[in-house]
Amino acid sequence: MKQWNDKPYHSLDYELKKRFGEKVYRLTLNGGMSCPNRDGHIGYGGCIFCSGGGSGEFAANPSLSIQQQIKAGRQMLSAKRPVHKYIAYFQAFTNTYGPVEYLRSIFTEAISCPEVVLLSIATRPDCLQPEILALLTELNQIKPVWVELGLQTMHENTAAFIRRGYPLSVFEDAVKRLRLAGIEVITHVILGLPGETREHMLGTIRYLNTQDIQGIKLQLLHILKGTDLAVLYEQNPFPVFCMEEYVQMILSCVEILRPDIVIHRLTGDGPRDLLIAPLWSSAKREVLNRIHQSFRLQDTWQGKLFQEK
Repeated sequence: MKQWNDKPYHSLDYELKKRFGEKVYRLTLNGGMSCPNRDGHIGYGGCIFCSGGGSGEFAANPSLSIQQQIKAGRQMLSAKRPVHKYIAYFQAFTNTYGPVEYLRSIFTEAISCPEVVLLSIATRPDCLQPEILALLTELNQIKPVWVELGLQTMHENTAAFIRRGYPLSVFEDAVKRLRLAGIEVITHVILGLPGETREHMLGTIRYLNTQDIQGIKLQLLHILKGTDLAVLYEQNPFPVFCMEEYVQMILSCVEILRPDIVIHRLTGDGPRDLLIAPLWSSAKREVLNRIHQSFRLQDTWQGKLFQEK
């Protein structure tokens, strides 16, 4: 038996090395997008957990051109280590929410960089109109395109509480249309949403096992300053994970996750100056170390390993 690149799960690092022959690094770009859940098209204020930066606090400066953002990101990464290949990752807000010709311009500019081997676009499943899907299909013929969809939870009551702004059927339809176009789908899931039990969270993982997705990002709920969630938390504090609870939750999720689904993220780190809770999550490296130590100490992952051929 062997593991996925010394990890007991199908990691993104393993998958990228398999596809591209070496480690690939993410360049987080900013197309200056908004969101229909903020500007009144669907709602105002966005999802209750979403910060003023649209979950893109670590993205590049949107006042720079895409080529300038790529250059700045490459300089920062290559100063620490030799880097040859990159993912152009559009993260902040909703990155298919704009005129199709504008999207064509920024996405084409990103993949025109020879060192960029892949385009990854974070968006909402209700922002994939036919003309946008046609553009993504066209770009996917030039370089691989991944679309990241913010599902967060399969449970409609929770989705209404967090103001997600679309029903589960919209997500399912988006996945089907993207897969018919040959585009890989990564799904974002938030663990620890208010009111959700362990079984609710595992239910979302089991549900995603039934969907034609290729990747998943598991994200700890962060309570950030300036969000409606922060107001709710300050008025009536609700339980949040301690580190050990979160580690055990991750192990349970990985244990039942379909083994072909690539795990892109096991946790996240909110900006320290905005983070209200849980404060332990700011030590991302420590959290990941604890997760991997727990994998090694438990037998729950044995069924997740590749069989030697």
